[in-house]
Amino acid sequence: MIPTTFEEWRKCIVEDCKINLTPSFAQNRLIVYDNKNNPETIKFKKLYGAQHLDNVIHWYKRVATSSNR
Repeated sequence: MIPTTFEEWRKCIVEDCKINLTPSFAQNRLIVYDNKNNPETIKFKKLYGAQHLDNVIHWYKRVATSSNR
């Protein structure tokens, strides 16, 4: 299932994948996903679509700029 809300996505990252979703982690992921020429970003977009990539970027920005995780 591809998450469609921040809460679904956060659960997937934190609970299912056991990743500590910190602002620092989010900032590092944004370096990748904000670069449209990065091979990882290209692959992500191909697998999950442009809308999901946009959602993920938005959600990572939300985490990166907030201490409310």
